[in-house]
Amino acid sequence: MIMVRYNDKIVKWFLIATLFWGALGMTAGVLLALQLADWHLNFGLKWITFGRLRPIHTNAVIFAFAGNAIFCGVYYSTQRLLKARLFSDVLSWIHFWGWQLIIVLAALSFSFGITTGKEYAELEWPIDILVAVVWLIFGYNFFGTLVKRREKHIYVALWFYIGTIVTITVLHVVNSLAIPVSLTKSYPIYAGVQDALVQWWYGHNAVGFFLTTPFLGMMYYFVPKAAGRPVYSYRLSIMHFWALVFLYIWAGPHHLHYTALPDWAQSLGMVFSVMLLAPSWGGMINGLLTLRGAWDKLRVDPVLKFFAAAITFYGMSTFEGPLMAIKSVNALSHYTDWTIGHVHNGALGWVALMIFGMLYWLVPRMWGRRLYSTAMANAHFWLAMIGILFYITTMWAAGITQGLMWKEFTADGLLAYPSFLETVTKLNPYYWGRALGGILFLSGMILAIINLAKTAGGGKFTEEEVSLPGTPPAVQNIPHWHAVLERKPLVLAAVSLVVISIGGIAELLPTFLVKGNVPTIASVKPWSPLELTGRDIYVREGCYTCHSQMVRPFRDEVARYGEYSRPGEFIYDRPFQWGSKRTGPDLHRVGGKYNHLWHLRHMEDPRVTSPGSIMPSYAFLLRDELDLSLLQRKIHVLRQLGTPYTDAEETGAVEIARTQAAGIAAELERDGAPGMGDREIIAVIAYLQRLGTDIKKAGPL
Repeated sequence: MIMVRYNDKIVKWFLIATLFWGALGMTAGVLLALQLADWHLNFGLKWITFGRLRPIHTNAVIFAFAGNAIFCGVYYSTQRLLKARLFSDVLSWIHFWGWQLIIVLAALSFSFGITTGKEYAELEWPIDILVAVVWLIFGYNFFGTLVKRREKHIYVALWFYIGTIVTITVLHVVNSLAIPVSLTKSYPIYAGVQDALVQWWYGHNAVGFFLTTPFLGMMYYFVPKAAGRPVYSYRLSIMHFWALVFLYIWAGPHHLHYTALPDWAQSLGMVFSVMLLAPSWGGMINGLLTLRGAWDKLRVDPVLKFFAAAITFYGMSTFEGPLMAIKSVNALSHYTDWTIGHVHNGALGWVALMIFGMLYWLVPRMWGRRLYSTAMANAHFWLAMIGILFYITTMWAAGITQGLMWKEFTADGLLAYPSFLETVTKLNPYYWGRALGGILFLSGMILAIINLAKTAGGGKFTEEEVSLPGTPPAVQNIPHWHAVLERKPLVLAAVSLVVISIGGIAELLPTFLVKGNVPTIASVKPWSPLELTGRDIYVREGCYTCHSQMVRPFRDEVARYGEYSRPGEFIYDRPFQWGSKRTGPDLHRVGGKYNHLWHLRHMEDPRVTSPGSIMPSYAFLLRDELDLSLLQRKIHVLRQLGTPYTDAEETGAVEIARTQAAGIAAELERDGAPGMGDREIIAVIAYLQRLGTDIKKAGPL
């Protein structure tokens, strides 16, 4: 008999990291919710304003909490499914510490305003490279374990892990392509419409292949283990996997309905999003029916409660997603809090509950002791459930209220709520409800940490050692063609790569290669050096998290904001700034709407110009000195990317910026705000005053 000792130490440390980062990420989320309910909770500190804190929260929950949980679950289940120790202990530890370093660097960089401004992909290029290296180390370790396996059959959970590793590699590399300006600044190689399409091809599929496929793999491993029953249908799992990985990759454009993206791409995204309902619900049914026969156990076992609830939320979320992808529904839901409710339906209901179920199952086994308190685990379950329901129902109500108020007209054909602030103040009770839901969910997590720590503290951690040969998993009537794939993991990975590439190529290439997809407008010119600096500050402060720059061709938006946005207006925008949520009004046509002093006072204290605003103060922009040291290099990089700056504009960039700043400062001084010529606020004002003005020069379109 051959004795194999699994590397469970690495599983233990990923488990601990999951709990640690989960608590921090969710605490940041609660603070964000409270900041929306009461703007004072930004505390006047630029390091934790809403715009800087939001990417810290999203990245902490997605890549720190969920990411560490993925590595924990994948490493634990893979060894047991393959009857083999991980390929390399050294690579495992490099993977662990490398990933923790990435998380720390991300948190620090975002708090200092170092960001690309692309949702879920805000990391600047040096950290992006580190992510790629660590991810490839993970992939090498995983595939190395597959190669040296003692169990020849590749179980369904492993297919989902393979699909995750292959697809995330492609997504990360394609979306992160940029040219560096410095260690802390770069510009993406894509601009405007193309940047938007690539970003949401990445963004939607990051959800699909980082927050869905690996957790489905863990569902197929841990749920049968916890229920003591085999997967309900192996054939259904085959259909689930291949349909999901083929269809999911096409769905990204549904995030860009009614924008300047070509209509054919929007429609394609909608069709494939609706089709996704079939494999998603197939997986949900497979998971829930695996629990059949375990209903009595379900009533008393908190592990099964978490798993059953998670799978149910997966079904809810994968119904709501296709629903919101339908254009007529999206016309109401997009840019509203309904989207926030949908995201957390999946993030809290599906991902987090699945993680908690896995941890409650793992810790007693790894430390050789029964769970410290079933009562605490049950209390955690109900706190989580009530918290999720508070959160998503208040956001659903807020979103629908928002959307309907934006679109309502009086009998005279005028906007019923012409001021955007009328919708903001209406939503305040819902924001307090969301904060309460977040606090309840976080409280449950704290209970889980205490319970699991007590469990581990009362036991003794040991690495599992098994004698081989073992019994392979039960397999039900595998079709011959798939049985071949299940014994050849590298072939399966190659086929997965081909399948996920089809949708990406079909959607991305025409937008880049067919010139008519993004018609140009002669009057649209590059940003001036000072405007470019102001734009970079705008991105640094995360203004895109609350403001869109995309007027859709709706009657209410044209009435409220002005001419709808055209594709050619964004050809020099790196990154694009179309936004995904309007906590504040759209800014695409704000240029020239207010004088310079209004913008200065608004940034210093938004309540002065907009009573009832929940925007934090950006008074530090009036104090911080304008830094133009990288400006010439920025112009040089943008010229490499095709922006038509002249030699004179590159070499004289700093002087040109100072001249424009002096003109704005002179007007501010006349209006009673002296001494602003060398402050950051000048660049921000220059940028805001330019927005949407190029199209006015073009005349009727």
